[in-house]
Amino acid sequence: MRDFSEQELIRREKAEALKAKGINPFGEKRVFEDNTRDLELKFEGKSKEDLIELAAPIKIAGRIMTKRGKGKVGFAHIQDKYGQIQLYIRIDEIGEESYELFKTADLGDIIYVEGTAFRTDMGELSIKVSVYEHMVKALRPLPEKFHGLTDVEERFRRRYVDLITNEDARRIAFTRPKIIRKLQEVLDNHGYTEVETPILGTILGGASARPFITHHNTLDISMYLRIATELPLKRLIVGGMDAVYEIGRLFRNEGMDKSHNPEFTTVEFYKAYNDLEDMMEITEEIFKKCAMDVCGTYKFTWKGQEIDLEPKFKKIHMVDLIKNVTEINFFDDMSLEDAKALAQKHNVEVEDHFGYGHIVNAFFEKFGEESIIEPTFVCGHPIEISPLATKSEDSRWTERFELFIGGNEFGNAFTELNDPIDQYERFLNQVKEKELGNEEASEMDLDYVEALEYGMPPTGGCGIGIDRLVMLLTNSETIREVILFPTMKQK
Repeated sequence: MRDFSEQELIRREKAEALKAKGINPFGEKRVFEDNTRDLELKFEGKSKEDLIELAAPIKIAGRIMTKRGKGKVGFAHIQDKYGQIQLYIRIDEIGEESYELFKTADLGDIIYVEGTAFRTDMGELSIKVSVYEHMVKALRPLPEKFHGLTDVEERFRRRYVDLITNEDARRIAFTRPKIIRKLQEVLDNHGYTEVETPILGTILGGASARPFITHHNTLDISMYLRIATELPLKRLIVGGMDAVYEIGRLFRNEGMDKSHNPEFTTVEFYKAYNDLEDMMEITEEIFKKCAMDVCGTYKFTWKGQEIDLEPKFKKIHMVDLIKNVTEINFFDDMSLEDAKALAQKHNVEVEDHFGYGHIVNAFFEKFGEESIIEPTFVCGHPIEISPLATKSEDSRWTERFELFIGGNEFGNAFTELNDPIDQYERFLNQVKEKELGNEEASEMDLDYVEALEYGMPPTGGCGIGIDRLVMLLTNSETIREVILFPTMKQK
């Protein structure tokens, strides 16, 4: 049996009292068209005198967020998805029974009102109420009205309360889908087709990550929740769809921090007869259009850094970036043992499966990433960590970039490897790495190799982390702010 607080018991008693009056405490359907945003736009610039003359009728519903008054007059603010509006309530306007409903209402209750628009002496747009109706009884009290949920963990556990009491949480929640719509618009305008590919698969590939493993009872086989959408999308390029994208949920069985959640969203897009340079152009366009068209600016303050998306994004080779920071030049002829010695000298951790390229990437992760503030395409990743990218002229490196902003990675792109013989060898090397202890290595995907044997056009492909894009454009410092229901530790 649950233990109820005093407030919860009082609210349950009020719900029973409503039933005794023949009023459903939890309401029925109600048809109305007004909302706080439209009312603000409709009456923008209208003076107190203009509104008296207009006597514009209003029908609206919302949640009671403030309530005050005594005697025969009361004030309240109700909130809908767009914001709040003040109510002015008089007993001689709505009648004694309705006024008693108002007096006994609690913060958090949902009500319906009709009335006319007016402005207070302070200029606040308000509604003079002529009809007041109870709709839904809130059986739990809202958090303290001026601060909402002060425990950050509780904000994310009880997002429904956070959205009621936290204006910034609502702003982010409504901005995210606008960013996604704009991203879709850019890709659609470039001739891409949005598709859906399986979330469950039997082979691990498309990225370097530890998977979530589940079991299919009927087939009696283990299956993975996908860690990337890459390989199915490239199969569609082989099939002649030429330009495809998917906004998809991915799952990686890894740690959680300010920029990582085990369940997250990306967009991956692939276009035949394109290459890495084309991917740079459309990636930059996506960021700039999402910034300006959704947020109205190219300039953002994120994690204490000033970010400007308007200038042309920079481009630098990973090895040059490492050299700029450490003065080590990995373009030089260097043995694996030489690279390991440099790693030891600079306190860079080397794992058993590391080859030369792994060490280069470890140097970049330790010394290079955090040095990148303005948008920068970091290019030329080592072949060992890029099993799906085309080789550069110097076969130690690949035609690949990662987009970094403010020290964080936002995108990953290749000139896609379309040589099935080379791809088979790369998969074999990944299998060897897995045997040496690399839990994030890909598996052999013979069906994908077979697809390439039918011929895949030269192709450019890119993946962008949508959660991180939303973080940047909403000035959110943790990924949990931009995912409505992030993964949380159990209480």
